Amino acid sequence: MRAIFPASFDPITNGHLDVATRASRLFDELVVAVYDTPAKSLLFSLEERVALARASTAHLANVRVEQYSGLTVEFARRIVARVIVRGLRAASDFDWEYLQATANHELAPELEIVLLMSHSRWSFISSTLIKEIVQLGGDVARFVPPPVAERLRSRTSA
Repeated sequence: MRAIFPASFDPITNGHLDVATRASRLFDELVVAVYDTPAKSLLFSLEERVALARASTAHLANVRVEQYSGLTVEFARRIVARVIVRGLRAASDFDWEYLQATANHELAPELEIVLLMSHSRWSFISSTLIKEIVQLGGDVARFVPPPVAERLRSRTSA
């Protein structure tokens, strides 16, 4: 069975990677789906986000990375995925994910939504927090996969 794990991944974090790794054990194939135009300020271009996600998940044999636009459920249908995987960091994420899952179920009742709890080690990490730490000159290497840490270092030292 194919599943998708959609997000903006700006940038992909160790929390994202933890969810992707665990989801890859549950499904025959996992597509890390990088959303092209989220309604938020982006640090990386779509091409950079896709490349960083690919480099960060390269060790996972049944994971591939694709970009998409439009409704997540339409992307899932287009690639014949049966499941949308989402990660939950804390109870505060639940309300948003519940609303999203309910809307997605109304739009595409054939799709299942699977919510995976983040490992407690990564429960406080978000892409927004990573960007803020970097902008303030902090080191985020322990919170992001090595390709992301390298790209962030090269970007801030330029």
